[in-house]
Amino acid sequence: MRIIPVIDVKNGVVVHAVAGQREKYKPIKSGICSSADPLEVAEVFKNMGFKELYLADLDSITGGDPCYSLYQEISETTKLSLMVDAGVSSVEKFKELLRHGVAKVIVGTETLQDLQSLREIAHLYQENLVVSVDLFGEKLLSLCEEVKYRDPLTVMLRFKNMGVKEFIVLDLSRVGTGKGIDISFISRIVKNVEASILVGGGVKDTHDLLELRDIGVSGVLIATALHNKSITINDLKREGFL
Repeated sequence: MRIIPVIDVKNGVVVHAVAGQREKYKPIKSGICSSADPLEVAEVFKNMGFKELYLADLDSITGGDPCYSLYQEISETTKLSLMVDAGVSSVEKFKELLRHGVAKVIVGTETLQDLQSLREIAHLYQENLVVSVDLFGEKLLSLCEEVKYRDPLTVMLRFKNMGVKEFIVLDLSRVGTGKGIDISFISRIVKNVEASILVGGGVKDTHDLLELRDIGVSGVLIATALHNKSITINDLKREGFL
């Protein structure tokens, strides 16, 4: 199972994302990094032994311009395999991220506007596409009328039939809270969707990681648990995650 550290970037700095309340996010106070500079935080993760990095460009997700130069700089400097959510909802924007050092582009249901765009992206860039199933609790968040308010599992099966091979199940209500994960909900997803399933939101300790590995999750996104040291590199190495 892959362990993928996360950086949430807002106004040029890494912020502590908590429960999806973006207007309240403040720069991180970290036990592993003295800086909130995105490149410096990415370099710390690289030096810890991680191979991948998830970057949420919150300014772009909420309607601003993607920070292409930042993606390029992190990719070129750290050599981490970069996965970016920048609120992509078109083929053109997807292609532009790939041109700036991004290995995998996330299309989040929260900002997805129509299914035709997703079909085109899945057809052209299947290997570079990750769909984030953005939830608040078990409620699916989306701008797309065709999937809004639908059962997340049903939507994921529909996306899989469109060619999507990798998903993130991201519960924004749990992000940064340390509440733990809804193992029964995640288990239902893993059992019914034959795809690579990554999970994010609320992971608090190695017990959560072991439970997720046991049910067949492919990868886990973590940030707060690393910064507050409730999950350490020694923990990850001891359990065979690194």
